[in-house]
Amino acid sequence: MNLANKITMARMFLVPIFVAATYILPDSYAKYVAVGIFLIASLTDWLDGYLARKMNEVSNFGKYMDPLADKLLVSAALIYMVEQGLIFGWIVAIIIGREFIISGLRLVASDKGVVISASVWGKLKTIVTMVMIIEVMLEFSHPVFVVFGQILIYLALILTVISATDYIVKNLATFKD
Repeated sequence: MNLANKITMARMFLVPIFVAATYILPDSYAKYVAVGIFLIASLTDWLDGYLARKMNEVSNFGKYMDPLADKLLVSAALIYMVEQGLIFGWIVAIIIGREFIISGLRLVASDKGVVISASVWGKLKTIVTMVMIIEVMLEFSHPVFVVFGQILIYLALILTVISATDYIVKNLATFKD
């Protein structure tokens, strides 16, 4: 297993630690520790991709596991945010639903020998969603941060829909039987 894949696996390992931090630590500390863990895990998403490309070690394992690690991390954070009343459940349902759809499409494509890599829209969606999670979870009370957080939520939602549409349209031929 190459270094990039080990980093991806470390990100997956951070997901239960993130979840534990949100439920075990006292409320006054939980969000800061959880955001710190989420930030570190989010940065590993960039790092593993960078290393895989730089070291010419892009692998099918990484192409499948990197998006899965992102989905686990982001889904855990979004579910926590719904429980805390920080984001509407319907928005989270659309974001997580998109992840299931794209994962399903990737499975169908892989059965046909096609690997669907992350698109620019998918990468942008991931970045905005991760920044949104960090900003909203910190719950800054200043009106500027509240408005900025709401803008990020709806921007992440819009990019979710755009990226899903992009994946489907670009890969229609793969899914025709």
